[in-house]
Amino acid sequence: MKVSELMTENAKVCLPTSNLAEVARLMWDNDCGVLPVVAQGGVVVGLITDRDICMAAAIKHRHLENIVVEEVSSGKVISCQPQDDVRNALKAMQENKIRRLPVVAGDGSLAGIISINDIVLRAQEAKGKKPPDVSYADVISAYKAICEHRLPQAEAHLAAGV
Repeated sequence: MKVSELMTENAKVCLPTSNLAEVARLMWDNDCGVLPVVAQGGVVVGLITDRDICMAAAIKHRHLENIVVEEVSSGKVISCQPQDDVRNALKAMQENKIRRLPVVAGDGSLAGIISINDIVLRAQEAKGKKPPDVSYADVISAYKAICEHRLPQAEAHLAAGV
């Protein structure tokens, strides 16, 4: 199964210069918890989540109207392409502990977004000789990894023997 079969097309987006009040309103109006951040030409340059907005409100001590997306969003973009196999998208989510991926075209522009929810809703029980496109086991394995608590940096160094 290809990512294009499950992704949400025409995802709402914001700009790096959008203020967080606008972004929060867009999320609320469209019942979503993440927006791709696009630069000139529609190239995806990041993502902003509802959690990012809440954390900014708590630590910036400024009104959301006075905080712009580029101050709080991650510039790191983990993405997939429409023709990718859904299992590859699931693996990227698992490895990076993220629940949503922007789906980008070859030129870096946004084609859509795919979430763990999209994949969970299409997962099937493995029965018979032909395995399903996405099995319950695939989803559970990925979801467990996504939900696993990250170690604080000092503890991670100790666990690694550094």
